[in-house]
Parts: sequence; structure tokens; C-alpha cells
Amino acid sequence: QVQLVESGGGLVQPGGSLRLSCAASGFPLVDYAIGWFRQAPGKERERVSCDSSSSIDTYYADSVKGRFTISRDNAKNTVYLQMNNLKPEDTAVYYCATPRARYCSYEFDYWGQGTQVTVSS
Repeated sequence: QVQLVESGGGLVQPGGSLRLSCAASGFPLVDYAIGWFRQAPGKERERVSCDSSSSIDTYYADSVKGRFTISRDNAKNTVYLQMNNLKPEDTAVYYCATPRARYCSYEFDYWGQGTQVTVSS
């Protein structure tokens, strides 16, 4: 059974950092693309970052370029999103998802439950 479980969210002040984790089970994460998405209240879901299998191609939304970094620990079957210099507009529920395919261009059909990130002073 495919399962994705996010953790690491919380409350942080502007300029602070958080690292989100997404633990995968039921499939080998190394063989598949994995993405991070976020959704703020009243806004559409936004793709924040995506890493194709073997990190052939990595995508970042313009709003997070230079501040967020996606990475994998294949031994732990886990993907991370390091978020630095956080801004209030980064406040959202963050989700990880996979298309169970190698590339980010495929439809994401497996989703975690989400973790809340709040950036506020």
C-alpha cells in the first residue's frame, strides 16, 4: 500500500527555517518523482518543488527559488524540503505527492495528509 507521511511543520518567525520530511512506504521512492505542494486558505494549490527520479530534473516555483531545497535520503525512503528565509506568504498546508512515475510531468495521484507551516511574528 502506497503511503506518504509528512512531518516537520510548525510555527516559525519570518526569516526562520524549517525542514519538512515525507516518509514513503509501499514503493521505492528512488524510482519515482516526488513533489511538494502547498495550499493556503482561499488559494489554489501550488506546486512548490518537484524532483524526478535520480534527480534528473528538479523544479522550484519562482516564489521559493534560492530559499527552498528538495533532497532525498533513499536509504530512509524519505524526501525533505529545507525551507530557509521563510516569509509570511509561505504559510500554508504543505503536501508531498508522487505520480508513481519517473517524471514530474505526470499526474500526481498519491498524496500525504499534509503538515501545517505558519510563518508569523
